[in-house]
Amino acid sequence: MSKTYVEEAKERWVDTAAWREFEKRSDTSKETGDGLMKLFARLGELKNLPPENDEAQAAVADIQQYITAQYYECTDEIFAWLGEIYVADERFRKNIDKAGGDGTAEFARAAIRVKCGNSSEKAKSIIPTNRDLWRTICLITMI
Repeated sequence: MSKTYVEEAKERWVDTAAWREFEKRSDTSKETGDGLMKLFARLGELKNLPPENDEAQAAVADIQQYITAQYYECTDEIFAWLGEIYVADERFRKNIDKAGGDGTAEFARAAIRVKCGNSSEKAKSIIPTNRDLWRTICLITMI
């Protein structure tokens, strides 16, 4: 029997501060994951707009706030990194595109880049040491 993402992440990262925050604050219920996917579905409805459009920016801000409320503090740097992962990792792309239609993950990344501004560059410098941890925690949010 294969391990769940949560079991795998806990086994690997249980002694880190990031995992303790996630464990204390997260809600990995199906309902919470469905709530996040509904926000991506809403974003998908806007993908015909420019990513800097106010409505698109409000939609990605809602996603960032939801992640903070349900999982862990999602700073602009972390959110910028997530935006990149949403496209680079096929598992994320598939889930997001399933929720919002083809191209939603790409649009999410573009809108997040606009929202986070230069945090996209900062993300590359602060996340790499915990890249595997954050990718695992991000996967948990996509269950």
